[in-house]
Amino acid sequence: MGTQRSIARRSRVAVVAGGSRGLGLLVALDLARRGWSVAVCARGEDGVAHAVRRLDGAARRGAAMRGAVYDVGDADAVAAWIADVEDELGPIDAAFSVAGVMDVGPAETMRIADFDQAIDVMLRGPIHLAWAVLPGMRARRRGRIGVVTSIGGIVSVPHLLPYSAAKAGAVGFTEGLAAELAGTGVSATTIVPGLMRTGAHEVARFRGRRSAELAWFSAGASLPIVSTSAERAARRMVEGVLAGRPHVRVPWWIHVAMRVHGLAPSTTVRAAGLAGRLLPSAGRSPDGPAEGGTVPRSPVVAALTVLGTRAAQRLGTRVDREGDGRS
Repeated sequence: MGTQRSIARRSRVAVVAGGSRGLGLLVALDLARRGWSVAVCARGEDGVAHAVRRLDGAARRGAAMRGAVYDVGDADAVAAWIADVEDELGPIDAAFSVAGVMDVGPAETMRIADFDQAIDVMLRGPIHLAWAVLPGMRARRRGRIGVVTSIGGIVSVPHLLPYSAAKAGAVGFTEGLAAELAGTGVSATTIVPGLMRTGAHEVARFRGRRSAELAWFSAGASLPIVSTSAERAARRMVEGVLAGRPHVRVPWWIHVAMRVHGLAPSTTVRAAGLAGRLLPSAGRSPDGPAEGGTVPRSPVVAALTVLGTRAAQRLGTRVDREGDGRS
């Protein structure tokens, strides 16, 4: 599936994997406003169509917006997508890997399939995208690659074990790739964000005591002091990747968390363990997975998550929900 727009002149070309909603959509919109031609992919047709409509409205004259339905966990599909984009728009100058999936709950409620899915989307996905764009970038001796990881990939977060495991792999891959690319004219940027107001709680899957898991996670992803503006974060991410920086970390406290973990990793793990003990237990009969929108929430939780819910509506997080939390 694609949406076309006439191209008056050759503009720089960027691709955003997982660009149909949330942070990925914000990254794509920022690029469009800078005058870039942008191609996004995601797994749901409705979400992609919604994103392209938003991008068309933000694009500058001479830029083209494209949308396609692909699964980043499929290497052949990603390669085909990149080939299509280059045929239509020209050589790719920047590639952003933003697609994600999130399961929230105690470790004992997670299945091997949950780890497989997280690794497919958030570790293999960035690898597939990088390996699809790198040959052309190397040949041209220019290009930018940005991979959205997470503070959870540096300091593993309780009740997010598949997510943290996949993001830790993404950190190692992107930092290693940056070292390998030194001197080639191509750069790889490890993007390490904290909690952002993207409406992620609307597409996350919750296990164990679902309502209790939704309460702590959605509050953390919505409250201003704990979470940060996704629009501001996306702008800093794009700027850092286009500048070729090795790391982009948002907000400020990510720097502190990484330094503390580097200096005292055992203490950090123990502190995370204490925090984990404050989170809900699995219960005697843990529930199976359920999306955020299907989990009952109290009036208190609804009030605490107003900003997150508004972000979900604004960023299309409620559009095209596939039931597995993927972008």
